[in-house]
This record gives sequence, C-alpha cells and structure tokens, in this order.
Amino acid sequence: MRSKIFQKFNVLILLSLMTGTYGQTPATLFPVKRTESAETWRRGGWQAVDRAKAQKIRKGKAKNVILFIGDGMGVSTLTAARIFEGQTRGESGEENRLSFEEFPFSALSKTYGTNQQTSDSAPTMSAIISGVKTDEGVISVNQNVQHANYKTVSGNETKTLLEYAEEAGKSTGVVTTARLTHATPAACYSHSPDRDWESDNDVFTRRMDAYEAKFPDIARQMLEIPYGDGLEVAMGGGRTKFLPKNIQDPEYSTRSGERLDERDLTREWQSKYKNSAFVWNKKQFDAIDAKKTTHLLGLFEPSHMQYEHDRAKDTAGEPSLSDMTSKAIDVLSNNKKGYFLMVEGGRIDHAHHDGNAFRALTDTVALSDAVRATVKKVNLDETLIIVTADHSHTFFIQGYPARGNNILGFVREIDNDGMVEEMPKGDRDKKPFTTLGYANGLGARGAERPALTEEMVLDPNYKQEANIPMSAETHGGEDVAIFATGVNAYLIRGSMEENWIFYVMADAMRLGRK
Repeated sequence: MRSKIFQKFNVLILLSLMTGTYGQTPATLFPVKRTESAETWRRGGWQAVDRAKAQKIRKGKAKNVILFIGDGMGVSTLTAARIFEGQTRGESGEENRLSFEEFPFSALSKTYGTNQQTSDSAPTMSAIISGVKTDEGVISVNQNVQHANYKTVSGNETKTLLEYAEEAGKSTGVVTTARLTHATPAACYSHSPDRDWESDNDVFTRRMDAYEAKFPDIARQMLEIPYGDGLEVAMGGGRTKFLPKNIQDPEYSTRSGERLDERDLTREWQSKYKNSAFVWNKKQFDAIDAKKTTHLLGLFEPSHMQYEHDRAKDTAGEPSLSDMTSKAIDVLSNNKKGYFLMVEGGRIDHAHHDGNAFRALTDTVALSDAVRATVKKVNLDETLIIVTADHSHTFFIQGYPARGNNILGFVREIDNDGMVEEMPKGDRDKKPFTTLGYANGLGARGAERPALTEEMVLDPNYKQEANIPMSAETHGGEDVAIFATGVNAYLIRGSMEENWIFYVMADAMRLGRK
C-alpha cells in the first residue's frame, strides 16, 4: 500500500504545475475525500424524484424566446466542461452541473442533414431556426437549392423564427462570439446558397456570376431584412465583412475592411435606425444606455472574437458572452410585445477544430455563465429558454481515471487497494496518455507516440492527441442534447429531429403555423 506521505507529495507536485483559477487549468484533486454513503445516494435519488413530481409545467403563449447554441457542444464536451468547472472551484468535478443541466426538460437532437450523416453549422442551424432540414453548406434555404448557385435560391428560402418575430412586431437579436456573418448567426436572418458568402468580396472570390448579378452577401442581408424594422441587436465579431476596403480597422492599424461595394454597413446601421449605436470596444459597450437604445450593433473583432481564456488580453477590450447577452435582453425588453434572441457560444467549435480541449471547455463554461445570468434576468412564466448544440465533435473521454483526476491531465487509475496509482496509466509502450482526446485532427503524432509530461498536457495551448492526422478536427455525427425551461419547455422530450426545435419555439410564440 502506498504511503500517505507519497500521496501528499504527489499531489503537491501536480498542484505546482497548475494555476487553479477560473479560466485556467484546474488543480489536481485526487485522492478524493469521499463523503457520500449509501444513505446519501438513496436520499439524493428520492429528492430528485420529488423535485420532478413537483416541477411546474408552464403552458401557454411565450412573450419571449431565447435560444442558446453551443456550437459543437456535444455530450462529451458537456461532461468534460462540467468536471472542468467543478475542478476550478476546488471540487472533484464529476458531481458538478452546468447551469442549463438544472433545466427540468431535456431531449436528444438528431443532427443529420438532407445529404450528410455528419453536418456542419449551416444546415443544422438552418433546421433549428427555420424548421426545415437542408443540404450541406447552404443557409436557410431548402434542399432544392444547388450549392453556390444563386439562381436556385428564389422561392426556396425558408422563413426563420427571427423573421416571423420581426413580422409580428417583436424585437429580435443575435449575439455570438464568432463573426456575425458566420453560419449559425447568419442562418437567423439571411438566405444564401453558400455559407461562405459573408461579404461581397467573398462572393467575388468564390462565384463571379453571383457577384456580377449582385446577389446580396450575408452582411448586406443583415442590413436589408425585409421584415419589421430589422434586427434590434447584433453583436459579435466580423468587422471586415461590414467595412469597405479603404477603411482602416479601428482597433488594428494593419487591418482594413474587405467590402468591394464601398458600403460602410456600420454607418448605414446608425443612419438607418433612430436611437441606434455602433460599438467596437468594451468601453463603448459599457457606455450604452439600453433604455435609450433601439438598435445596437457591436463588432468587437475583424474576425471572430477572442476565446474566453484570451479575452482579458484583447487590445481594446471585449465584453463577455454574459455581458453581451444581458445587454441584449435589456435592449430587447424595451418592446412590450416581446422578443426573440439567439445567443451562440461560437468558439467552442473553433477550439475543437484546433484540437485544443482547454479553450473548448472554458468557452463552454462561459456559455453556461451566460445562461445562468439570463435565468436570473427573465420571467420564466412568459419566457421559453432552450439550450442546445448544432452538432458534435470527435472529442472523447477515455481510460479509467480516478474520481477527481484532473480532466485535462494524465489518466491515473485506482489500484487493487483502492488507492490512486503513483504513476499515470501507460499504453502498451508504458507511455502516459490523457483522459481527453480526439478521433482525428492536428494532434495526431504519427506511428510512435511522444513521451509526454504533465507540464505539457496541462498547458492551455496543448493540442490533445488524435488518432487520424487531419488539417483540422472534424465534426461528429452523434445526437446532441437539448435543455429547456419556461413556457412550453415540457415539449422538449425524447428523441427529436433537430428541426422540431423550431416548432416548439414557434408554437410558444404563436408564430409560423399556417
């Protein structure tokens, strides 16, 4: 049996490699002091049953609908992020729950598209926001549209919940940590045969016939929504898509816009709407008086916003996802008819593509924080909140690590004496491996695995090992989770087609049924 002195020494060494603060690497916590007993597990189980029986079922019409999308937030991401968040607080982590895991209703969502088993954000978000599944690479159009063929779009657009809400006189908003013209936010307000036509320069580069025909790019469509008075709130990244080529970026002297039509869409936003505002840094954002602002545009980066872990180091400062969500709700709440708001944690997906679990998990926790802040602000008797993902990733949790083992670290198992092993579990060559990894991606190391150290794998920039070498990790095709609370949330249940989410939201707002 291992000595208690060695165990303490082992933990102290590991602790010295970690920071133990939120947004950074959590402390290694084993061996865990277990306080549960058979009685506490029984008591907790009966309490869960009693809570479920007492759960209030809210039925009727929802004044507001708020949709949260964790882009690429598969079930393995939820599990790892739950543990990660708990460990940053000094807990073992497994018993933790993300804010939306406390929601009373949940389901599984089938994310396939009309022409692919494993989809990307364009068809999946189009299904969620318009109720119609579609082909890969297209935005809020049906499967009759040929990819990148602008001539096939007319008559095949699929009307979105945001457009229905605008038509009904409600306010609408889109908040994301990605570019505002990226697939998930774009699906809310635009219709395009190619998700990559974010600016007219993109159309010019990718499809000359569409450019010559002046087919509207996604950024332009955001300003030209034909329903209601257009978006009341739009916040995220992507300044280059809205600024002309001859305009220098306000934050970076080496960057400029990319639009070829010489239109400055940020100025057009301000001139189009009374009491409107455009902001691009944290100071301007903080100065916005939500009660006096009818239309708010925030573009905080030339491309995507910073990852949550890197946000504090941003040149001009960026609001958090929670900050943007709260401000959006304050602006949208000026409309007594209610509102629809979509909030995306867009960079969860990007971190996974990069093979970097640390940033994927910190951005997942940031999304959970935004949901928690929202629940505190709104009245659930008149609001429906749904949290889901558009698709998953090839992200996995492996081995048999001890409870409380650092979710980012090496696998350490329990020995036959019930004690944590002194050394990490090894592969056939006795080399240690981490709990988290990817089926494919940038972390593939070739035929022979390298000799990894604890310091290497706990670095926030570490790319987890992958099985198949790829230039970027791919999406996964398994079901993702849906969580719901508020008005008509009870309709989220069982195994659902992804597009059914639209009908739950539309029914709650009494929109879209012919």
